[in-house]
Amino acid sequence: MDNFRKAIRKKVFVMDGAMGTMLQSMGLSPGESPEEFNLRRPDLIQRIHRLYVKAGADIIDTNTFGGNRIKLKDFGLESMVYDINSAGVKNAKKAAEGRAFVAASMGPTGKLLEPLGDLSFEEAKKIFMEQAKAFVDAGADIIAVETMMDIRELKAAIIGIREISDIPVLSMMTFNEDLRTSLGTPPEVAAVVADGLGADVVGANCGVGPDKIFEVIKRMSKVTVKPLISQANAGMPELLDGKTCYPATPEDMISFLVDSVAMGIRIIGGCCGTTPDHIKLISEAVKKLPLQLDNRGKPGGVWIAGRSKAIFIDRESSPVIVGERINPTGKEKFINELRSGHTLYVREQAQKQEEKGAHVLDVNISASLVDEKEMMEKAILAVNAVSSCPVMIDSPNRDVVESGLKAVDGKPIINSVTGEKQKMEEIFPLVKKYGTAVIGLTLDERGIPANVKKRLSIAELILKEAEKYGVNGENILIDPLSLTAGARDVNPMDTIEAIRALKKMGINTILGVSNVSFGMPKRSFINSAFLSMAIGAGLDVAIINPLDEFVMGLFYSSALLSGKDRGGQNYISRFGAEISNNQQKAETESKNTLDRIKNAVIKGNEDEIVFLVEKALKEGHKPVDISQSGMIPGLEEIGRQFGSGRIFLPQVMLSAEVVKKGFERLKKELEANKTQSIAKVLFATVEGDVHDIGKNIVIAMLENFGFEVIDLGKNVPSDRILKIAKEESVDVIALSALMTTTMIKMKEVVGMIKKQSLKCVVAVGGAAVTEEFADDIGADMYAKDAVEAVNKFKVLFK
Repeated sequence: MDNFRKAIRKKVFVMDGAMGTMLQSMGLSPGESPEEFNLRRPDLIQRIHRLYVKAGADIIDTNTFGGNRIKLKDFGLESMVYDINSAGVKNAKKAAEGRAFVAASMGPTGKLLEPLGDLSFEEAKKIFMEQAKAFVDAGADIIAVETMMDIRELKAAIIGIREISDIPVLSMMTFNEDLRTSLGTPPEVAAVVADGLGADVVGANCGVGPDKIFEVIKRMSKVTVKPLISQANAGMPELLDGKTCYPATPEDMISFLVDSVAMGIRIIGGCCGTTPDHIKLISEAVKKLPLQLDNRGKPGGVWIAGRSKAIFIDRESSPVIVGERINPTGKEKFINELRSGHTLYVREQAQKQEEKGAHVLDVNISASLVDEKEMMEKAILAVNAVSSCPVMIDSPNRDVVESGLKAVDGKPIINSVTGEKQKMEEIFPLVKKYGTAVIGLTLDERGIPANVKKRLSIAELILKEAEKYGVNGENILIDPLSLTAGARDVNPMDTIEAIRALKKMGINTILGVSNVSFGMPKRSFINSAFLSMAIGAGLDVAIINPLDEFVMGLFYSSALLSGKDRGGQNYISRFGAEISNNQQKAETESKNTLDRIKNAVIKGNEDEIVFLVEKALKEGHKPVDISQSGMIPGLEEIGRQFGSGRIFLPQVMLSAEVVKKGFERLKKELEANKTQSIAKVLFATVEGDVHDIGKNIVIAMLENFGFEVIDLGKNVPSDRILKIAKEESVDVIALSALMTTTMIKMKEVVGMIKKQSLKCVVAVGGAAVTEEFADDIGADMYAKDAVEAVNKFKVLFK
């Protein structure tokens, strides 16, 4: 372990290339488990490994990418997780003969985590732990977490590994042509989260060719100082003479090598389509390069992140706003909602605060008679679903905090730890395990010191203790605390002086501003004045109410005047858009019930949709009008926002769930749901391919738009697809494939359909499928994602 960690700082390693395409060329048939070959054909697996070692690979990846319990279940092998993964490592070690490090390959489960799917975070973690134990017991040098598209699944994998061993971890997500994962995560967030979780190497694999993956790594290099890894495909697949081919030559694969090494890449290899020939040329090119020392300095601040946005907090940046409104204190309606298990208020406040300028959202659900562990998870999932903001998990209860940490996307802030010994023992292990930032409050067993010097000494104690738990001081934000201004013997300027002193010590600061006005009239005036003083003293993060226009005005003004908003861009952006925001607010307030239904779909308000549907029915609206003038327009607007890049797949799926709930209620008013469908669509993942996440998302969307769907599942033989299509007289046969090695089966199905002159449209899609490929095989339609599929089907059957 230590040998690899030392070596990775001193040289550039070459990793091997594709395993799947090599296996296909050596006898793996469609529908067979590649991982089972570790037991059934170890000679073949070892031969492939030796070819890559001979080509110059310093690291070889085991044949265990799909070796988790869920993936192996597709082949009836779920009881053999340990044996298959252990054999995978042993085969690689035997082939390497000490000439290369062995990286145990760990891929995704193939299921979506809650709330997008039915896999819990805890179950996902256990699944990855099973693999990790087999890897470690068999003597793997490294674990390579590969081809992840869900940031929470990546988190579950790394945490699961860390609960088994301190083995070095390579963290790789897979990105599309738009440089985001399928669930909307950009490179910066992937790197921030993996870095926080303690991955030794951060980067990307699969999905795109060398040019695009270079852009991904370039963006990652700006937010982490960890060594980087690049494993690009040999270009995007093409169909030539009936075979799936990759156009990138070995020369293409090294075209960005010099620049890549300069910005921090320390492992370079290949993914789909790469062969020993590619790896040989990469190895030869690497040997000729003088190692350029990494010139990325330590950031001097803290990165935090939501699923689709990363934020940097430091003394040079503009101050950050934490929205404080998701807090039940004094909100009886919110408390009752929490007791009933609902999250409507949480979602509404998350959206409103983000719209009003909050950068981070504090989530506090502490109230009597509330199941706080369950509701913290629900509240965090609700915020993740409707907002791109990073979150602050706010609870005095350690178990409640951990419940939120399991649910959160990205890298959050924990609110908070104090100078109390027990509190630090509870919270710092969570900060380390989940890779978070944390607020340190300057109080201890004796309370909040009135003396500034004593507050600073508590801050120093917190930072010192954090080091013992492996928590970097840059991940700690110190809150010097404020007391009510009107209280006897309280001087709010002590807090301001503490901020100045902390900034001189190079410590990042945060402040709950509104505490200063507790119990006072016209609190907004006091809060604003205090906020202005704090920003002038160097405050980095302010916990305030972003819905208070007076406070927000002072925030932007103070940032401008203190020199933290250089050029006044934030001030101009904020107040230049004020008129249009007011107009939008007026439009929102004037909506009728059908408009409110549309808005509920757009906002993802699951708790409100049934109530609004029933309200519309009572007002005399017909079920078809509620659908066509309320829910469907909302879903169409979500589609437009997705197409323009304003939102991402999780929001689309949440809106689809809202529509589903609305339709379930409308079914009572319809004739046993005997409404005429727009068209009948047969869906199948082609033979040899056991991936169906994308297919299932498209199906959910189509059903909500009134299409009747027949889902044949995955690994479906071509003759079965045609048999059911004929029996059901379908209008569309929709084919899905994720693996490049199974895409060719699409051509087989299309050929059979044309030969038998079936009167139906053939649509194709999948991660590696392109419009050019669809044209080549004679398909009638191609869609790159669920929204495009729905739009094309609607036009076709209009």
